[in-house]
Amino acid sequence: MTRYYQCRKDGTPLYPAQPEPGQKHDAGKPRYDLMPVHAEAEMVDVLTFGAEKYGAENWRKVEKQRYIAAAGRHRAAYRMGEMYDPETGKHHLAHAMCCDAFVIELDLQESEK
Repeated sequence: MTRYYQCRKDGTPLYPAQPEPGQKHDAGKPRYDLMPVHAEAEMVDVLTFGAEKYGAENWRKVEKQRYIAAAGRHRAAYRMGEMYDPETGKHHLAHAMCCDAFVIELDLQESEK
């Protein structure tokens, strides 16, 4: 239903009021909108590169320790002043984020068994 703020003398509305806000019962739910969008996009680019190079689900077949080591190498390169991975051109920390995400996912899957 549209409400109007003011009416002319003849009763016709001058302009419509702002619509009432809708309701969404999402209090206490995770805030995915807090994820930094540029970091997320960089991570998705790294994931896409990896999927094209190795296959979309290949990461599930690799030992967690190898991802821990790879994340360390990417962080070390970043700390030494190299921002971008030479092979992909993507931020080293986005590569580390992917490795960390893989380890977290594998850990959580193991704990569900």
